[in-house]
Amino acid sequence: MTKIDNILTQVGNNIIPTYSDRRKITRITQDLIKKLSFEFKKSNIIANITVEGSVAKDTWLREDPDIDIFVHLPLSLSKEDFKNILKIAKKATKNSKHIERYADHPYLETFIDDIRVNIVPCYIVKKGNWKSATDRTAFHTKYINKHLKPELKNEVRLLKKFFKGINVYGAEIKTSGFSGYLCELLILKYKSFIKTIKIFSKFKTTIIIDQNKYYSDKKIDLAKIFFDPIIVIDPIDKNRNVASAVKSKKLYTLIGAARAFLLKPSVKFFSPPNIDSFTTQHLKENLENRGSSVLFIILDNINSVPDVLWGQLYKTQKTLGKLLKHNDFKILRNEVWTDERTLIIFVIELEKVEIPNIKCHIGPPLRFEKQCDIFLSKHMENPSVISGPYIQNKRWIILSSRTFFNAKDLLEEKLTNYGQNIGIPKLISKAFQQNMRILINDEIMEIYKQNSEFAVFLSSFLIGKPFWLES
Repeated sequence: MTKIDNILTQVGNNIIPTYSDRRKITRITQDLIKKLSFEFKKSNIIANITVEGSVAKDTWLREDPDIDIFVHLPLSLSKEDFKNILKIAKKATKNSKHIERYADHPYLETFIDDIRVNIVPCYIVKKGNWKSATDRTAFHTKYINKHLKPELKNEVRLLKKFFKGINVYGAEIKTSGFSGYLCELLILKYKSFIKTIKIFSKFKTTIIIDQNKYYSDKKIDLAKIFFDPIIVIDPIDKNRNVASAVKSKKLYTLIGAARAFLLKPSVKFFSPPNIDSFTTQHLKENLENRGSSVLFIILDNINSVPDVLWGQLYKTQKTLGKLLKHNDFKILRNEVWTDERTLIIFVIELEKVEIPNIKCHIGPPLRFEKQCDIFLSKHMENPSVISGPYIQNKRWIILSSRTFFNAKDLLEEKLTNYGQNIGIPKLISKAFQQNMRILINDEIMEIYKQNSEFAVFLSSFLIGKPFWLES
């Protein structure tokens, strides 16, 4: 056996469910279906309750099972009754912790005997007549169960475990990575974990998979229809790209990790080591010696379902980046972190928090007479002009003073003054007005000491290098 074969055998032994594991999942599933059926009947709602997802397809991981319970509802159900579905589901799981999440519409995440269970409402529809995104799921289950051979199920498990290890698994907004269904379709196409990894290690511009040959006509350019680097046509819906949720960062993380694994295979890709946070002294020294400025924008947590919250956080992250770049601050890195309970922190590393008050504005070449006239009329009497207009290298030039030369001042002015004007989403904009704090470098120390989750995140951020990358 090769080194890779030995590693895959070792990993496989830990992720394939045992007979005892299967019995536990079956018990939880059957018990919950009975309770849900009872509550829906009591509420006079006709519902067909099924198990979907990885449990139904037998591609789940032993140490991290997810049970997906789907509540299939008639199209005739009123909007008011549909809104009450999660309330009824909460009654059936009244002794468990609940988290309301959001995909195409809200669903309930709960924990029973330490097993995560998702209770998802959907509609009873014919194939192709989708009313919501979750209506496809039962058709996905049937397709995979029909086409994925038993010997390939462990290949799916290996792929999922690898993706989890390098943090590219999950199509929810927070991760924006590879869904379980996408993993199954990749194995269905490439037939093994190792072949799939090799394909991604050689990625250039596009991967296209059309299992059912919906677009067999070579005149059709799928890249011009879907505009995504990975295009995996949903076998049960030719108008849907299963890989559309995969962010560029997650794709290229996979490409880099796949190459690293093939070069130096290791179990650690599947089971990453725990990251130790810096000591406070190490953190202080790191921030002092790196020569940059790290800004922390801190908010109290916002009362919102996690998927909506993460969507708004990512949009805000982009907007903050654009705002700083527009005002000539050079961003080195830009991330956002939240524990989804008490704290949100945007972490932006700048080359410098302060830049010179003066900037050079290069005007048009003198050969363009009309543009020169416009430039001169605009800047001749402009009070922000410190020097010029003057001619240099065949162009008109001015030196002007900046409106903002301190990044903290810029952010405080723009974000507390109703940030929606610059594209900040409503939920975040309101929080910026009410409870925003901006800290620089080691001013973050108290929060760092109080929050171990954030401490691990910040330490990893400052290290930069992924755990799987070796010299």
